Amino acid sequence: MKRRPQGYVGENHETIGSDVLSVLKVVTFPDSALGPKLAEELSRVKPGAWYPIGPLLDAMERLDQKLGRTGLIQMGRNIFRMSHQERVKQTAKSAADILYGLDGMYHHANRGREIGGWKVTQWRPGYARMEKTTPHHCVMEEGILIEALDCVGVPAIVTQLRCFRTGAPLCEYELSSVITDEKWMGGRPAT
Repeated sequence: MKRRPQGYVGENHETIGSDVLSVLKVVTFPDSALGPKLAEELSRVKPGAWYPIGPLLDAMERLDQKLGRTGLIQMGRNIFRMSHQERVKQTAKSAADILYGLDGMYHHANRGREIGGWKVTQWRPGYARMEKTTPHHCVMEEGILIEALDCVGVPAIVTQLRCFRTGAPLCEYELSSVITDEKWMGGRPAT
């Protein structure tokens, strides 16, 4: 990774195998999209084991080059389904549960020292702003946000306002939804 987001050190950063395997769910011909060496490496991954973050970040870069935005959004949706959906459906009931719980979800599937995270910076009915300091590709993270909110029945538009990949210190997202009631707010006051 050439640039790092503000506050990201990434010492011993590892990710859960199910996140890595989500890459293979996006591509029909892994050898062609990822290259034979990386495709072979990913094919040996076990869902519940831990792996260095590097190969996953490399795969995101290659998918960005080969498949573009659509492929990365689909990858993010798959990561959420494979690594988080089952657990989240048991506890999350609102957009508030998802967005305020996103940092915990991230740290459930990633471990290490100073690996970044997520923070809600603005919150009101049908609207939120979030900051992200993880090294993951920003568009892939949009897919995670979209799928996570869909999981609780809250459709939302996700717009990236700033990106560390283009020189900003961190990534910032704006989320908006026509849902403004308890399904969005989850009992949290506006900030």
